[in-house]
Amino acid sequence: MTMRLSVGFLSTRLIVLVLLTLAGTASQAASQSDATIVYLVRHSERAEDGSDDPPTSAEGRERSTLIASMLADADLTQIHTTDLKRTRETGTPTAEAAGIDFMLYDPGDLQSFADELKATPGRHLVLGHSNTTPQMVTALGGDPGSDIEEMEYDRFYIVTLTDAGASTVLIRFGAPFGG
Repeated sequence: MTMRLSVGFLSTRLIVLVLLTLAGTASQAASQSDATIVYLVRHSERAEDGSDDPPTSAEGRERSTLIASMLADADLTQIHTTDLKRTRETGTPTAEAAGIDFMLYDPGDLQSFADELKATPGRHLVLGHSNTTPQMVTALGGDPGSDIEEMEYDRFYIVTLTDAGASTVLIRFGAPFGG
């Protein structure tokens, strides 16, 4: 099951909470407490500093704060990130608010990471990249939709894993992608 929604820049926390609740209902037979929920986002906008490991830009820091606000009531149990500055900076506001340390994962071995997530109950935030985030959704059994464009930062996936399978909710958040 895949659901696609668009949430405007000035979305309310109530709308996000309703969407997060919907994500927990992949199967009518499974209760939300039985599900593993994986929130997946690409890193926020990066600064163009010419380096191989750029930080997030001012817009990216704003989006990163929005992610933390969206997940404030999600009861996250783990936050996973690649070992790049822009992914760590994207997750920092959420990690600080939730009191959770980052767990690094290898973006070169997404299937093993997906298998690990499937075997680990809880609520996970996975911070990735334009090429790894859709692949990770697929590895979890979800539907990523189309490829993420180079300058597209507004996708927020919620993949709910139950014994009945995976469901995907895709929402758009923050400043919209214009492509």
